[in-house]
Amino acid sequence: MKKILFIFILLLTLTSCQGQTKKASERNTVAKSGEVSKKTEAEWKAELTPEQYQVLREKGTERAFTGEYWNTFEEGKYVCAACEQTLFNSDSKYVSDCGWPSFDRAIKGSVIYKDDSSFGMTRTEVLCSNCQSHLGHVFEDGPKETTGERFCTNSVSIKFIPAKK
Repeated sequence: MKKILFIFILLLTLTSCQGQTKKASERNTVAKSGEVSKKTEAEWKAELTPEQYQVLREKGTERAFTGEYWNTFEEGKYVCAACEQTLFNSDSKYVSDCGWPSFDRAIKGSVIYKDDSSFGMTRTEVLCSNCQSHLGHVFEDGPKETTGERFCTNSVSIKFIPAKK
């Protein structure tokens, strides 16, 4: 029974992030100007939690509906959990019901895109432009009234900084 449940959850996770059509080569892939972080994997491993390391450096995915920020909608900004570069503003976050924090746009130059054909799917991976850490994927099933994009982001790959009141 546990195996069947695991397979069902895995299939649900893999299919909940569909809707991909645009390739990374068709997107604006200009990275933020400045020096890219040059830490070694040993340094990253010492600095990050095991879950952060698995997602940010090994391109993992946290389970849907388990991350800290999937249902958070306070005013503020979201930064990379590895290098603290600002990635998203809270006004770009929306309810997507996919189980991960979803944004309709990233801050210009804060992310780069990479074609990802893992698990037999064609997707566009989103990486922090500063430290090259894996954040999630971008899909074209977001709100049509804004960008039409959904940056499906792992909570463990970001940190929320509340706005000062």
